[in-house]
Amino acid sequence: MLRNLQLSPTPGSPEELTLFNRVQERLAHLFRVVFDEPDAPRTVVVIPSLSLDHEVLQRISGVHHYEERMLCMLMLLRLPRTRLIYITSQSLDVSVIDYFLNLLPGVPVGHARKRLLLFNCHDASGVPLSLKLLQRPRLLERIRRAIPDPLAAHLTCFNVTPLERTLAVQMGIPLYGCNPVYAEFGSKTGSREVFHEAGIDLPPGFENLRDKKDMIDSLVALRLANPHLRKAVVKLNEGFSGEGNAIFRFEGCPEKEKALQKWLGSEVAQRLEFQAKGESWDTFSVKFAEMGGVVEAFIEGEGKRSPSVQCRVNPLGEPMIVSTHDQILDGQVFLGCTFPADEVYRLQIQAAGQLVADVLARRGVIGRFGVDFISVPEADGWRHYAIEINLRKGGTTHPFMMLQYLTDGEFDLASGLYLTPSGQPRYYYATDNLHDEAYIGLSPEDLIDISVCRRLHFHGATQQGVVFHLIGALSEFGKLGAVCIAENPSRAFQLYHHTVDTLQSEGRSQNMRVNVNEAITPLVG
Repeated sequence: MLRNLQLSPTPGSPEELTLFNRVQERLAHLFRVVFDEPDAPRTVVVIPSLSLDHEVLQRISGVHHYEERMLCMLMLLRLPRTRLIYITSQSLDVSVIDYFLNLLPGVPVGHARKRLLLFNCHDASGVPLSLKLLQRPRLLERIRRAIPDPLAAHLTCFNVTPLERTLAVQMGIPLYGCNPVYAEFGSKTGSREVFHEAGIDLPPGFENLRDKKDMIDSLVALRLANPHLRKAVVKLNEGFSGEGNAIFRFEGCPEKEKALQKWLGSEVAQRLEFQAKGESWDTFSVKFAEMGGVVEAFIEGEGKRSPSVQCRVNPLGEPMIVSTHDQILDGQVFLGCTFPADEVYRLQIQAAGQLVADVLARRGVIGRFGVDFISVPEADGWRHYAIEINLRKGGTTHPFMMLQYLTDGEFDLASGLYLTPSGQPRYYYATDNLHDEAYIGLSPEDLIDISVCRRLHFHGATQQGVVFHLIGALSEFGKLGAVCIAENPSRAFQLYHHTVDTLQSEGRSQNMRVNVNEAITPLVG
């Protein structure tokens, strides 16, 4: 992607890697001197690029609006000497920016707005935002000039790839995120290797697989080791949000090894059930050969859950737990989450997540990441199987950051709860997938009006209510996200369903008015 760009140093060259490491050395000093000092001048450059598999991204409805998910970073403007630069592919609706600025606690909107700079590439293509920036040297130069002091600035991104590393070098500021040389730890193979080193449970399976033969050999070995195994999961190393997974069912397979090997050779292409829409054996097998993958036993059990642990390694190399969530899944695909994870196993997965964070910190990883589990109730308690590491921000990141920034509380490691400054716990139900055709046509202004008039809007005094995101996707795609914050889990769940009912009611009411107007129009004149 960077091959044709005239950049110095050359992307990926030893000179760039050396310069990147030199720039990154400033991050630890920034963390010590600036990060914990609310009045210290600083500049935060936010680049919400989705530098992920383009083909998978295009299957997500309204994906170009996912750059809005990091608008929670605008809450940093509550720090009175912080300057924030937010960059997008296309310009953001003014009402969306106003919505977030008006959520700021303790800071006049006008004061915050003076310290917010918005840049965009005027480019709606599916190319990652980071690449669009690198293709626009004049825009990059304008952004550089907007940073008063590069020694008090850092870059933050959704995920870090060689593109973001090159951006950090070109801008001359450190990047708070995982160096892409460690990206392998976030692959399916790398995740399993980290889990082995951490000494935590993971599904029976095999990693470092490269082709169809490896896949079949692994399926054979799994079935022979457990003749009662009904299903297995085949995963692409670089798949995300469950889109790179496929289910294999052993129903009707022979029991003898040679017969099983032959049967799988003829059946695997037909029997794999792909989680991604439009995926086929032809496309999946090519990707598997290109990036490799893993084969695992499908974990079954009545009442099983899908919790996750969000962790962070700070620039000093100190690992810590940030939060726990129970994930809301549609099959293998992430739809949303509840915070915190269930109290019956919350501290158990925190402990397992800490072991993973310890390993990654020793390996040199910094920044945020998530560890996903499958948890199954057994006679003597819960058993937790580590599934994968998401070495980036994820679907659980922005809801928790919104809670933090809005309430100025803190995560209590001993209980796994989030406590406001007054010591009151807060819970939420969050999703990126409020999606209904009835919402199509509702503008950001309409949504804000509905939120206020129907008493959904987050209330600073009670520290409860709904905060919306992905608002730009609403009118065209009928899609948005929401974080429903409340004083207990049941109230958060009720608030979520009240929000859905309200939006559907308002959307249907809008459509009824449109239909009435269409019926009346021929009678006019």
